[in-house]
Amino acid sequence: MNSMSLTDQPIFAYGIALAIGLLIGAERERRKGIGPTRSAMGIRTFSTASLLGAVSLTLGGSMLLAVMALAVAGLSMMAFALSQEQDPGLTTEVALLLTLLLGGLTMREPVLASGLAVILTILLSARSFLHRFANTILSETELNDALILAAAALVLLPLAPDQYLGPFNALNPRTIWKIVILIMFISATGYISLRVMGPRIGLSITGFTSGFVSSAATISAMGARSAQDSNLLWGAIAGAVLSTVATFIQMTVVLEATNQATLLALWLPLACAGATAAAYGVLFTIIALSQKAPDAVNLGQPFSLKTALLFAATVSAVMLLAAALQHWLGKEGVIVAAAIAGFADTHSAAVAVASLVATGKLSANEAVLPILASLTTNSITKIVLAMLSGNWRFISAIIPGLIMVILAAWVGAAFTLDYF
Repeated sequence: MNSMSLTDQPIFAYGIALAIGLLIGAERERRKGIGPTRSAMGIRTFSTASLLGAVSLTLGGSMLLAVMALAVAGLSMMAFALSQEQDPGLTTEVALLLTLLLGGLTMREPVLASGLAVILTILLSARSFLHRFANTILSETELNDALILAAAALVLLPLAPDQYLGPFNALNPRTIWKIVILIMFISATGYISLRVMGPRIGLSITGFTSGFVSSAATISAMGARSAQDSNLLWGAIAGAVLSTVATFIQMTVVLEATNQATLLALWLPLACAGATAAAYGVLFTIIALSQKAPDAVNLGQPFSLKTALLFAATVSAVMLLAAALQHWLGKEGVIVAAAIAGFADTHSAAVAVASLVATGKLSANEAVLPILASLTTNSITKIVLAMLSGNWRFISAIIPGLIMVILAAWVGAAFTLDYF
């Protein structure tokens, strides 16, 4: 004879429904106010509504629950219309209707219903913070960029075909768009961290977060800043070097999204290079602690859609070039294409090479050398930018660091593959 556990008993689900009503109702009870204008809906109303939802689903299924939901919605509209407040709002009425539905949901998915009830209670109790955040903390530019990012991830990404198309079957629209979303998301994350932490922690965090957008551009900007104000030299050096740490983090994320086998083959070179850059950057950060931090930092925008789209075009072009050279010249053609692309952007080259692995045109081990070639040529670009923008003290500190970082990557590859 099979015995039914406590959690399988109907009384258990009814108990969860009652707890959901009490939880949400307790929060609403504190918002009722006092006097003749106080709300009529409190802890008893919400507890009853949740139990009503559970009983309705038990007795009449989804149809009776829908009828009860319409009835509660009608009663809520009547209470809203009779409210003496000039602007009563609909939050309590909508919360009551959702509580009824959550009560019905407990009879089928009690864990899900409980979790949603907690989320609803948090949203209700965070009213003041959410209003202040939307009206005073969040700027219009930030809101617009958040909507663009949401549309790119939730609307456009599912519509992108997940197959390789075009000449040489080189282009996968969904993979390309994933990379665009990652670039925007990482850039927005750096923006948020810089805004939350502020300029007091100096140029190190600024350089690190800006490196997610463009390490080469960050090095150029830090060189110019060190030339303008010698007091910021060590902080500018730390920020410039730490921007290369962001490069390797971003490379890891990009390869993870494109082809995990390529990332597995490159994890040691990337780890060696990233650790070397981090150690070198931390050293100059410690030196910079004695320097005066900038009074303000120009945040700019969370991300640039134009930059992300340009990056998508670059990725597509490099994918086509790498596939064509691989078709015509074999593995050596991919190395040449990646090295050339690396002068402008190493991530686009990495995506192109990893895409060749995904389509079976290269093995994961064969992808290591082209990607390291792109990292090397990209380091040459950074050295040139440092020489053009910074003073001799900045240059003399940055160039050895960049050389050590790229050498660490090649040393990591030497332990991984039989190239040497």
